[in-house]
Amino acid sequence: MAIKLKTRKPTGIVPWPLILLEGDEGAGKTYSAAEFSASTLVGQMYWIDLAEGSADEYAAIPGARYLIIEHDGTYRDILEQIRAVFLEARRAAAAGEPPVVLSIDSGSALWRMLKSWTNERARRSRNNAALLQENPDAAIDVGMNLWNDATDRWLEVIHLLQTFPGIAIITARGKQITAIDEGGKPVKDNRGRVLREWKVQAQKDLAFDCSVWVRMRRGKHPQVIKARSLQLRVEDGKPLILENFSVEDLVFNRLGCSMDSQPRQMPALVGDRVQAWLEDNDVEELQDVEKLRKLWWDAAEPDTGLTRAEVVSIRGAIERKVAVLENPPTDMGQGPVSDADRLRAAAERKAAEEPDVDPDDVTVPEPTRRPARKRTPVKNTATKVPARR
Repeated sequence: MAIKLKTRKPTGIVPWPLILLEGDEGAGKTYSAAEFSASTLVGQMYWIDLAEGSADEYAAIPGARYLIIEHDGTYRDILEQIRAVFLEARRAAAAGEPPVVLSIDSGSALWRMLKSWTNERARRSRNNAALLQENPDAAIDVGMNLWNDATDRWLEVIHLLQTFPGIAIITARGKQITAIDEGGKPVKDNRGRVLREWKVQAQKDLAFDCSVWVRMRRGKHPQVIKARSLQLRVEDGKPLILENFSVEDLVFNRLGCSMDSQPRQMPALVGDRVQAWLEDNDVEELQDVEKLRKLWWDAAEPDTGLTRAEVVSIRGAIERKVAVLENPPTDMGQGPVSDADRLRAAAERKAAEEPDVDPDDVTVPEPTRRPARKRTPVKNTATKVPARR
């Protein structure tokens, strides 16, 4: 089949921004985000409070009108609520309503939670658990695979914010720290003085992933450090100082957003379509073996667009899930470990499916007597040893 070229003309429309408000504690980051909900140019604002605890109090700001998203503190629940707001923002945009605003306070707390999750997983690993059993204060090894998992979870949230069908705001803490080289030692200038640098307290790529980066410090005017915009130009190394800063002025005047704005067109970049297919079909959550078997066949349908290698990977994942369902763990998380265990489990399932039978109604045939084996005398072929004279 010939490959078709897929193109479209650029719209030239200013997209909705993902705004990072970072800086000192008490510099006005949360206040500025809450104040934005009073703007008549935006629709409903949804507020996700992560370990900050100020969402209720800031509702006293004149005109503030936001709804607090409730969650249980787990990553899964937080992500589900962000997805729910995403869908509501998409509905509002399709209906021509003012843009929905999502404010997350703060990104620093979200990344801190993921770092703690990474260290907890590392402590539970077999090698580290044995090491800590011997020495509770021992330094443990945190594998790169664990950090990659934490980064994947972080990026899942960031991608929803980058493609949000409205305005997204995320706050973070920022402070000056000692500059450290690759060897973990402080960086010094030619005169031996230790150099300092500014650091955003979140995942290292947060400032890059946001379309507008605003730094707020106590006793100073807010500064726009970066803006991915043709309307608002920030020269390299020369932050734009905003004396009368407000998020409303930044979005609608300086960036040039309007009701015609739209989310950024950013399809998620993936190496293959295996994981997306498994998630779209809820393979991990399914408990029905017959439905899983149907998906096993459906994966190879031409309209899926999957390659042969992707189909093989998907079918392998389905087969492993079916094997777990048909051979559930027996005791303390241990599943069948031998063919005998599997056969025994299968026999027990079959017996459970058959109807109960009264033992008195069963006729047991007499066992057939096995004929006796005829013994053949064995000749003594041993060499006769002559008697000693």
